[in-house]
This record gives sequence, structure tokens and C-alpha cells, in this order.
Amino acid sequence: MDGKIVVTGMVLSSRVIGETDKRVTLLTTENGKISAFAKGAKKPTSSLLAATNPFVFGEFELYVGRSSMTIVRANVKDYFNEIQKDIETVYYGSYLLELADFFTRENNDDKEILKLLYQSVKALCKGSISNKLIRLIFELKMLVINGEYPNSYECAICGSDKNLTGFSFTNNGVICSECAGSVRDFLPLDASAIYTLQYITGSSIEKLYTFTVSDIVYEQLLFIVKRYLKWTVDVTFNSEIFLKDFVD
Repeated sequence: MDGKIVVTGMVLSSRVIGETDKRVTLLTTENGKISAFAKGAKKPTSSLLAATNPFVFGEFELYVGRSSMTIVRANVKDYFNEIQKDIETVYYGSYLLELADFFTRENNDDKEILKLLYQSVKALCKGSISNKLIRLIFELKMLVINGEYPNSYECAICGSDKNLTGFSFTNNGVICSECAGSVRDFLPLDASAIYTLQYITGSSIEKLYTFTVSDIVYEQLLFIVKRYLKWTVDVTFNSEIFLKDFVD
């Protein structure tokens, strides 16, 4: 049924259609991921020119037609212009948008993913922790929201929460010292890595970007998260290709 709706969300992507129009993908609180046209948004005089760029967060008034939606106006809350401070941050931010796009579907309840994306982009703009750690946290928490993540609080073999010393992909979780000898793919982990794994999987999104880790902890967690992402994400994103130049 034709009519107007107002949604709150972030622009995931925007591409030019014809000479002056844009097709915009939004991740919204109310309707999940949606696509909408922004007529004339490429014109220098258009009020939607800047409002329909990636990373923009705000309220969008949409006209809902029989077969498509059209953005009528936008009330921008944050442009996140700081994301443009250097090319590395742009690529990291673009990767967050692409991963969020991959994990979301139209008309799904993806409020948690939108919240994660918003807080992660804020963290990139703030710059208080490294971009690569923000990416790692974002990836792991995305897996948690998607329901495909390792058990991090108790031994995957015996259920004990004591003396957790490693990890097993086969058993999908952490392993205690008593069971370590019986696990073929036992991967020793630093105690801080196990704590960090627990913190990221169990904490609220608002508390995620409040810590740093050592290089050892980062590398251990990166190894685990990369394996889980490989099982879950079956595409290579454009931003991921460029990010290889910034990976230590």
C-alpha cells in the first residue's frame, strides 16, 4: 500500500543510477535492510546529495510505492566525516559496511547488527584503539549475533570453567588443561586471549571498544576468528582486497 514511513538507520551503500539519481541501501531499526531510490540526489543542489553517502546515520522519510521506495528527505544525525581522515580508515570502514550488508536481509530484525555497526564506525572515527582490533572485535561480535561462534566460558569436553588453557576447532570452543591431551587440534591460548574471547562474546555492544590487547593475544584471536569467518562468509569483499596492504 502506498504511503510514507520514517526509518532510522545507516547508509550501507549508494550507487548512481542514470545521470542524477542514486540507489541507496539502508540498514534500519524498523525494517532491517532496505533499498530505496533517491531522485536527483547526484545534483549539487540536492538536499540528499550528502545524506545518501555511505556511513551517514539518521532518519529517512521514504515514500513507499507498489514496487519500490523513494527517499523523500533525510534528517542526518551523523555524517561520520572523520572516517575520511586517512585511506586506511576508509577501507576499514568500508569493510564493516560490506560485512554488515552480507549478514543482513531485507525485512529482518537486524537491530543488533545496526547497533554494532554504529558503535564500530564511532570507534573508527575516535581512533583510541587500532583499526585492526576494531575489525577483529566487529567480526567476532557479528558471528555472535549470527549464532555461529565458539564456546568460550567452559571446556568443550568436560564442561569445567577452571584451568582453561586452549582451543579446539573440532570441539567448537575452549579446552581445559585436564582435557588438552585428548584433543587432536588443541591450540594453546594465552590466558588473556581466553578472557578477551569471553569479554567480546559476552559483553554488551556499548562496552566492546574499551580495551586494547597485546600482539600475542591479537594474533591468537585473529587465527580463530579468521577460521570461523572462512566457514561462514563465502565471498571476498572489495575492501578486503585493499586492506591487505595494511595488515601487519
